[in-house]
Parts: sequence; C-alpha cells; structure tokens
Amino acid sequence: MCVELLTYADLGARLHISREAARSLARRRRLPRSRSEDGKALLSVDLPELRCTPRPRRGRADPIDASLAQIEAVKIEAFKAEVARLEAVATAYRAVFERERERADRLAVELTQAAAETTAANAWAALLEDEVAVLRNGRHAGGAIAGQAARRLGHLAAAIVEADRATRR
Repeated sequence: MCVELLTYADLGARLHISREAARSLARRRRLPRSRSEDGKALLSVDLPELRCTPRPRRGRADPIDASLAQIEAVKIEAFKAEVARLEAVATAYRAVFERERERADRLAVELTQAAAETTAANAWAALLEDEVAVLRNGRHAGGAIAGQAARRLGHLAAAIVEADRATRR
C-alpha cells in the first residue's frame, strides 16, 4: 500500500482525466484531504487501489441541435430522392437519344441509297435522251429509216426495261 499526496491536477494527470473529474472522484470516494503550504488541496491516494476507468464525456442533449439534425436528415433524404429521380429521367432521355440515333442512322443509309438511285436514274435518262435524239435526227436515205427506227426502238425498250429492273433492286 503506497499512499501518495497529490493535488487534483496531479491526480488527473496520473489517471488521464481532467482536474474537475479528479476533484469529483475524490469527493465520491471520500479521499482524505489536507492543505499544503501554498493553500492547495492535497489528497492521500493509494493509486493501485483506486482503479479509475474514465468514461467518455456525455454532453447534454440540446433540443435545438437534435431538431437541426433531424432537419438535416430530412434534407439529405430529399436530396437522395431528387438524385434518384434525376437519374431515372436521364436514363429515359438516354433511351430516347439512342432510339433517335438509330433512326438517324437508318435515314442516312436510305438517303445514301436514294442519292445513288437518283444518280443512276439521271444517267439512264441522259442515255435515253441520247437514244431519242438519234431516232429523231437519224434519217437515212433510201427508206432504211423504218428498219433502223425499229432497231433503235427495240434498244430503247430494252434500256427502259433494264432501268426499271435497276430501280426495283
């Protein structure tokens, strides 16, 4: 049993508690006190027998802090709900965007095909106009107009059929 004379500050330092907590502990345990020459209180303490385990500080519950915490929790939940709603809207817009992009790609392919068909039709039209011009201006002497015209008309009909088949493909 090793009894030491300590001040409240020294006792608090040894037990890792505040000076006020050391004073409260001395009152609860009814430790013997005396005064030193400088007027400070001295405690007679047997440290191994004391066995003090400090508790964490508990603050008093402030109703304003509690209500502010509840308000913050409600705000956080509202923000989370808003984020979830915006994510759902963004997902819906993304789906619409993907659908429209696929539609635009299909239209671009169709437009390219239509442009190619138009170019081919214009080439055939120019060829047919040349054939018609030859038929109008191709009169030969000696009555060969009828035979040559028939051949030209046959070629013209074949060209029209071929152009029709090409446009159906």
